[in-house]
Amino acid sequence: MIVIDEERIFQEIKAKNPASVSLNGPDGILPQVQEAAKNITKKFGIPAYVLADTTWGTCDLNSNGSKVLGAEIQFNIGHTINTETYEKNLILIDAYDDVEFDSVAKKCINILKGKIISLVTDSQHLHQVDKVEKILTENGITVKIGKGKGQLNDGQVFGCEFYPATDLKREVDAYVFLGQSNFHASGIALSTNLPTYVLDPYFNEVREVTDFAQKLKKKATLAIYKAAEAKSFGVIVGLKEGQLSKVFALKIKEELEAEGKEVQLFALTDITNDRLRNLKGIDAFIQVACPRISTDNQFDKPVLSSPQANALLKILRNESIEGYLEIPHWL
Repeated sequence: MIVIDEERIFQEIKAKNPASVSLNGPDGILPQVQEAAKNITKKFGIPAYVLADTTWGTCDLNSNGSKVLGAEIQFNIGHTINTETYEKNLILIDAYDDVEFDSVAKKCINILKGKIISLVTDSQHLHQVDKVEKILTENGITVKIGKGKGQLNDGQVFGCEFYPATDLKREVDAYVFLGQSNFHASGIALSTNLPTYVLDPYFNEVREVTDFAQKLKKKATLAIYKAAEAKSFGVIVGLKEGQLSKVFALKIKEELEAEGKEVQLFALTDITNDRLRNLKGIDAFIQVACPRISTDNQFDKPVLSSPQANALLKILRNESIEGYLEIPHWL
């Protein structure tokens, strides 16, 4: 069950006495966010709006929605980073999953015995890392926890940011991700090129995602080579507050034009196949908003992320693209 730090929310409201607030969080915890909003209104008698659009991380907080509503505080729930406030009137609130890992941790002992592994996880399970480390260490597995960097805490990864994992890739044999998310685990596998296992406490199973990650890589690489044949490109800037990479978009445009390509600039809030179908005369796209849009979704035409775009330029210059995803941050 997801447990939201409501006490912290209540403390902020008492201290700042807002006329209204807004709350949002990942889709998987929206029911708990709804309940927190109800509790705010019941306790303080003020409107508490649930921003029900998707929020994928600290690059996608929908703070603009909160401003349009006139909410004096926005509580973004479940995207724990190593700071509590992100911008003025926007406060990050922890949400932890109280599911236990004891049983599934014991299941992976025979698979990993004698190996050196790195434990990694997402925001909801950070509080379980020490406990799982103890179980594995007591059973003959050497455990390392990568140091946090940027927004990340020790042992934490985002879908596009992997510093605690990549910093250890020359020191470990494999990675073990605590949680259910193949999304995060496949990113670890791609950015390190090492075996990666998921300890899923919900289904009480251990599964390796290395093959799944390699399929994503093959699809991403095929898209790069298809894009290399394109004559016209659309370069897309994301309109979400943390995805506004205009400088990189303009750099890519300039470099593609230097290779004889036609380039048009676009801007979108949500980059979907349906939206791109409306844009005519474009052979391939490069989006600089979120790298996982390109690796994890299906499109009619090549839609490259920033690392793929850099690889594309190397292909156009007859350079090697080996290891193009083996970087700590895919932006």
